Amino acid sequence: MPYTTEEGGRLNNFAKEPKVYVAEPPNNTQKRTYIILGVGAVVLIGGLISVAFLVS
Repeated sequence: MPYTTEEGGRLNNFAKEPKVYVAEPPNNTQKRTYIILGVGAVVLIGGLISVAFLVS
């Protein structure tokens, strides 16, 4: 680990910095997957709310 020595002989440790990269925009397959998961989540939440409403 990289460290420096401060006044009085104290060591100061620094964490390793991760490599930086540029994120790429999602391709068409990933976009379609996000849409399907979003629709599934809406259906699931809607179903849970309707069951809770019918039970109460």
